[in-house]
Amino acid sequence: MFWDSSALVPILVAETRSRELSELLGRDRTAVVWWSSAIECRSALYRRWRERAVSETELNRALARLEGLAEDLDQIAPTARLKERAGRALSTHPLRAADALQLAAALVWCDDTPGGESFVCLDDRLRDAARGEGFVVLPPTLLV
Repeated sequence: MFWDSSALVPILVAETRSRELSELLGRDRTAVVWWSSAIECRSALYRRWRERAVSETELNRALARLEGLAEDLDQIAPTARLKERAGRALSTHPLRAADALQLAAALVWCDDTPGGESFVCLDDRLRDAARGEGFVVLPPTLLV
């Protein structure tokens, strides 16, 4: 499965979908992420800390979990092919640049053949784009 950073953050800090996503990751023996996913997760964690949504202790635990997780996941490196694919994604889908890079990394991972491959994500716009490219998007539904 390809994991967007939006689906990794609830594994690092307690959120509504934490248990569900942790279990899903636990079943995924070949989890793959984009090269900068750890940076995106770190950004989200520090934002929660600055907003006082997590304590400093929770932040430090989450950062330690992130370090361990980053060592266990396969990463798609930034390449010219990925850059080109991200540009095409921007012309096809209403995505932000970082999301286009996530989608491009997933497409590089599956060699542009996403049929049957899973894309784990909690961002509505990126979920729609991944579904439009042919990925099976997980979790199947988002909580409202």
